[in-house]
Amino acid sequence: MPAQTEFLWYIPNQVVAGHRGDTSVADHNSLDTLTQQALALEANGWAGALVGTGWGRPDTFTVATALAARTTRFEPLIAVRPGYWRPAQFATAAATLDHLSGGRVRINIVSGKDDLAAYGDAEGPQDARYARTLEFMQVVRRLWTEEAVDHHGEHFQLAQSTVVPRIAPRGTRRHPRLYFGGASAAAEGVAAREADVQLFWGEPLADLHARIERLRRLSREVDRRHAPLEFGLRITTLVRDTSAQAWADAEAKLGAMAQTQGANWHDHRRVVAVGQQRLLDLQARGDVLDDNLYTAPGRYGGGGAGTTWLVGSAAEVAASLRKYQALGITQFVLSDTPYLTEIERQGQQLLPLLRPA
Repeated sequence: MPAQTEFLWYIPNQVVAGHRGDTSVADHNSLDTLTQQALALEANGWAGALVGTGWGRPDTFTVATALAARTTRFEPLIAVRPGYWRPAQFATAAATLDHLSGGRVRINIVSGKDDLAAYGDAEGPQDARYARTLEFMQVVRRLWTEEAVDHHGEHFQLAQSTVVPRIAPRGTRRHPRLYFGGASAAAEGVAAREADVQLFWGEPLADLHARIERLRRLSREVDRRHAPLEFGLRITTLVRDTSAQAWADAEAKLGAMAQTQGANWHDHRRVVAVGQQRLLDLQARGDVLDDNLYTAPGRYGGGGAGTTWLVGSAAEVAASLRKYQALGITQFVLSDTPYLTEIERQGQQLLPLLRPA
């Protein structure tokens, strides 16, 4: 059965106001403000939202738990780091929230750079870091689906570990889905083996087609044991009533970024990973690629999903997203600022164009 296409948003889990051009208000990260966004997502057709992680931000799992408690359908995509959590503690926390929220938990496993020493972790070589991530994901899956788990691995050891409450199967869903990102060979090896959804940033169609085909081939080569790997796109979507207005606003936003050298946009650029470098390299190929993939933001900050934008009217952006969907992408994590305004605008103008007729 073909995977269902789903549309999620992004909730800015930040200490400093004004993230990526968002409206700066004193209570920008209060529970009431973030709940207003989560409720707007429910009201405007979104499945949920990614809640980012990193040292120096509010604790992601706590934020996601609070938002789940104040909503009824909102599904948090909770970003977590294996070095911040150990697998049994994480598996228990996630199982508990999944139970309390009625099965609304999604998980995004992050292996990128962070201030690891601040919470007692260490860097190590890339291959070792991704080997630990792979083991973390494998152990968490076992804890969610087995009882009395014994595990004696290179990075983690468990004896007779049973997570409670047990996660109740819901249709074909046995446990929260594991989203994962990364463009290096080591990262793609982890995705092919253990992820449920591989997330990409906003690359041109031909580039993502090549990556999808490579990951499908890798999945066959490693004798993947899970359901077929799904693919997701995390990207900025700048949507306005007309194409002319969208490009005018994009250029104005870029001008503001240039004046501040991308202040509040640099959340993926302390150390440039393989995936981030791929986005930055796109600038050499032109400011606009495909129909409306804007690469110029990378000159002044960008960072992650803020490095490339899809710009245009709702019809133009929807047409571009349908082309990504035709490549096999089923999970879309979109955003633009001001976050609350764009939740409503894009929920009302863009999402109806992407639903099945």
